[in-house]
Amino acid sequence: MHFSTLIVSIAALAPLASAVGNAVVTNHCNFPVYLWSVGGSVGPQQTIAAGASYSEPLHHDAASGGIALKITTVANGLYNGSPQTNFAYTLDPGTVWYDLSDVFGDPFSGKTMVVRPSDTQCSKICWAQGVNPGGSQTKNCNSASSITLNLCAAKC
Repeated sequence: MHFSTLIVSIAALAPLASAVGNAVVTNHCNFPVYLWSVGGSVGPQQTIAAGASYSEPLHHDAASGGIALKITTVANGLYNGSPQTNFAYTLDPGTVWYDLSDVFGDPFSGKTMVVRPSDTQCSKICWAQGVNPGGSQTKNCNSASSITLNLCAAKC
C-alpha cells in the first residue's frame, strides 16, 4: 500500500469514529429539576429550569462502563433519598444502549416522560403516567443518534 493510499483510507474512516450523538434531558415541566451525571464518579448538580435542556456528548465511562443521568425534583435530591428518575446509557462501538428507571419512588408520577432517539428508526421509551409501564425499558440505537428524555412531555 502506498503512503498516500493509507492517508486517504484513514481520512475516510475519521467521520465514522467521531460520529457520536448526545444525551439530552429537556424539562417541559413548570418547575426546575436537578440532574447529576454519574459514572465512575458523580458530576456536579445541574439545575434545569422549566423550558431548558441539559446535554452531554455520549461517552464511555472507563470505571463503570455506562452513565446514569440521575434526575430529582428536589435540590440536592441525590443526597437526601428523594425519588429519582435514572436515564442511563452505555456506549459501545457503533451502538448506544439506553433505558429509564425510577428509584426511591416516582418523581414524575402523573406526568408523561418519553425518550426519543434522533434516529426515528430506533425505539422510543414512553411512560405516559410517569411510572414504569412494565416490561423491559432497555432499547438501543446507532451511536450517531442523540437520545432525548422529555420530562412532562405533551404526549408519547
